[in-house]
Amino acid sequence: MTTLPRGFAGHVVRWQQSHGRSQLPWQSTRDPYRVWLSEIMLQQTQVATVLDYYPRFLARFPDVAALAAAGEDDVLALWSGLGYYSRARNLHRCAREVMQAHGGAFPRSAQALQALPGIGRSTAAAIAAFCFGERAAILDGNVKRVLARVLGFDGDLASAAAERELWQHAEALLPRSGLQEAMPRYTQGLMDLGATVCTARSPACERCPVQRLCAASAQGDPQRYPVKTRKLKRSAESLWLLRAHTGAGAVWLHKRPRTGIWAGLYCLPVFASREALQAALPASCELEDDRAFLHVLTHKDLHLHPVRARLAAKQAPRCEGAWVAPLDWERLGLPAPIRKLLEG
Repeated sequence: MTTLPRGFAGHVVRWQQSHGRSQLPWQSTRDPYRVWLSEIMLQQTQVATVLDYYPRFLARFPDVAALAAAGEDDVLALWSGLGYYSRARNLHRCAREVMQAHGGAFPRSAQALQALPGIGRSTAAAIAAFCFGERAAILDGNVKRVLARVLGFDGDLASAAAERELWQHAEALLPRSGLQEAMPRYTQGLMDLGATVCTARSPACERCPVQRLCAASAQGDPQRYPVKTRKLKRSAESLWLLRAHTGAGAVWLHKRPRTGIWAGLYCLPVFASREALQAALPASCELEDDRAFLHVLTHKDLHLHPVRARLAAKQAPRCEGAWVAPLDWERLGLPAPIRKLLEG
């Protein structure tokens, strides 16, 4: 049976107030639109990257109504380079549902927020805690690590049963009073601890406000936690990219299917082999191979082989797509490696 440390929430709240992060642009607001946007952007993306995208996104879509009114291509274009593009599509769907089903106001409870597209249990709890002071527990990757170490929780988090148990502990550790102030501080404090102190490889236990309560620190082996046996299996794939262009600089692009790699984005045509790429072009067309490069996804390495082909404007490759002028493709949602390739 796991013993819950007494006073844990209070230590986290006090530490966050004096030592936690406070200068991030989404920390100075309780506007659910801005908090929601930051939470979605921060999923599997470093803070430094989000700091670049967040203000530009707000400048273009300052509120949920503006985002809902936009076209999906406009949203994907602004998201281009952040990766995990299903987040952007769900962001757009969620904005429209907030406008249509909730009159433009985000629901005020974690349970209701979780029913919206793209908002999972932990994200819903973060929005509810930050904006409405709800007593709701978050459990993202960093927080799992902090709590597993503090509790000495050795359940295998590859197991759904173990994860449910850790959720129960996370809820039991929440503050119980002064929630309007305590919940935002506590929630941010857990995030800050995981990001800056209780890190995966080199935890700074000597700076941790809950070291005396921490079972892993007492055992002298914090990196033993959290336990997760199932690992992502990496794979690799080679793809050939047709970089067909006209003398005027137009590029042949097509919109990817809504599932799979780069779903819903505009892209150079993709082929499984150079022979298949060549078969999509007139026999007289001269090809020029650019240098191949590696693009790393979460569980796949893509070996990309760009091939240039110059065509007349009246010609077209025998594959889906259309000619897109430079000023137009720059505004489209493009995968990061494709945008970099075209801009180069």
